Amino acid sequence: MPAEQHAFHSDSSTPAVHSPLTTALWCAERGWPVHPLAPGRKVPVANCVNCRASACRSKRCPCLAAGRWCHGFHAATLDQLRIRQWWGKCPDLGVGVACGPAGLVIIDVDVHRAELPSRDRILPGIAIGDQVNLGGLANGFHSLAVLAALCGQSSPADDATTLRVRTPSGGVHVWYRTADGRRWQCSSGSSQGRALAWQVDVRAQGGYIIAPGTTTRHGVYTPLDDVREPAPLPAWLAAELERTGHLSVPLPRGHRVPPRAEQAVLAAGGGGERLRQLLCSILAPVEACGRVQEGAGFSDALNRAAYTLGGLVAAGRVTHERAKQVLRQAAVSARPGQDRRIDQIMRSGMAAGSRHPLYAGRRGSG
Repeated sequence: MPAEQHAFHSDSSTPAVHSPLTTALWCAERGWPVHPLAPGRKVPVANCVNCRASACRSKRCPCLAAGRWCHGFHAATLDQLRIRQWWGKCPDLGVGVACGPAGLVIIDVDVHRAELPSRDRILPGIAIGDQVNLGGLANGFHSLAVLAALCGQSSPADDATTLRVRTPSGGVHVWYRTADGRRWQCSSGSSQGRALAWQVDVRAQGGYIIAPGTTTRHGVYTPLDDVREPAPLPAWLAAELERTGHLSVPLPRGHRVPPRAEQAVLAAGGGGERLRQLLCSILAPVEACGRVQEGAGFSDALNRAAYTLGGLVAAGRVTHERAKQVLRQAAVSARPGQDRRIDQIMRSGMAAGSRHPLYAGRRGSG
């Protein structure tokens, strides 16, 4: 069989290094548009001289229309003839995959040597009290594991059901595919804005990922185990991405919420239909805790809701009094007699969220 077919055999836990052309064709066969990376590097090849001189925008770039690469992942293609032309002409080019068009969400776990950020940036939106010892927290594997544990789940870094790729630096790329048509946005784990966890980047719409099997000057991006296909994005991880502002489209109009959560919003003054649905969806996890006496993660659910509402208040999408009223009503209904604890979590969560306004176009925009 031709060398460019079956680039990564499922019966090989440590596949041989294949040519970039083989890798690019293998990705394209799976519906993952590819684009060239600079030889031995992680960045796209430079724009042509004309585009660099004119600073033209990707949508108007004549190179793309002519089938030439330019503007990084905007040039990504599934056209096998074009792929053969690109890598046939320059066989040392690396391979990048445009995540958005491929329907991929990649969790990029880093192991950089860096000082811990402030406690509110380790897991954005989740308060970590001063009494918690952070001495063993050293990299993205740790912060992602903590986030997963708080959600009652195993870390995606340990998810043997999906494609995982070891990076030359010792990190890992965990590949997932979107299953419901929602579009997710990229983020950096070190960002002061949108982020999932410290030293955990998200590669999605508007970004690219280095294809498995690609070689750079620092080493090979090596698939782990025998799995070569991305699994569907887990529901709990999708919820965390939504909570942290990675969703780029509004929630569906038919999003169902518990009756008491909806009543709490209506009792606080109603409002526009989209805003009402948004507030109800935020309150839903808090409301759900009322159906379980203990072990439901009430504090975490309340803190997340408070953080999101704080962001909406900061963006001017809802008043502070209204947000506080609907949240407190839902919380007291779920955990009656715990007013002091509820008020403390609300204050902390809303204060943290207020530093990161949620404007329209982020979480459940209206």
